[in-house]
Amino acid sequence: MLRERKENEHNMLWFVIKKRMSDLKINQSELARRAKVNTTVISALKLGKIDKPSFELICKIADALELSLEELRVR
Repeated sequence: MLRERKENEHNMLWFVIKKRMSDLKINQSELARRAKVNTTVISALKLGKIDKPSFELICKIADALELSLEELRVR
């Protein structure tokens, strides 16, 4: 049950990120560049290998995607 919840949270987070990337017409490499993180970090996030992204990472991604933290919040 806990694992399913984590997967759902991950899927919802990535859905928001992917949608915004599409809106901005950018790919994962460009997101990584804008967020000033390695492309492997974005890939790991996409694949669910990062269970709990750090607050710092979420802030970097939000800034890179021109989103508020609230818009990235998983409910």
